[in-house]
Amino acid sequence: MSALTLPATLDALEDIGQFVKETAVSGGLDTGAAYRLRLAVDEMATNIVSYGGVAEIVIAATVTARDVTVTLVDNGVAFDPRRQALPSEAALAAPLEERDIGGLGIFLALTGVDRYDYAREGETNRNVFTMRKAPAAPPT
Repeated sequence: MSALTLPATLDALEDIGQFVKETAVSGGLDTGAAYRLRLAVDEMATNIVSYGGVAEIVIAATVTARDVTVTLVDNGVAFDPRRQALPSEAALAAPLEERDIGGLGIFLALTGVDRYDYAREGETNRNVFTMRKAPAAPPT
């Protein structure tokens, strides 16, 4: 497992994105999966920095033969994104100028990864994002 502790500032988002990108590449994710993982982590990290009232974010990664998992840990206010109202299909199909502001980032984060988990442990938030690796091609 690799981990990085960063100040909870907008400037740290670049380092978080780079950490996810390097983890995805070294973990063997395909380009699409790597992009969706980075998008999901970036969305949650941005929310933590903007609304969490925290000093630091810890980002950790674990790579196994089957998947790549990235975890964000902070000690901000409790926030389980799964409990937020996600945009309806009708809202997603509406023209941009007719859509309500907000909620799309969390929708993309939650639906873009293969698995998302949230836990509040004491005073700590734990956001866990998992992407499965593409199956290996059968030998020819």
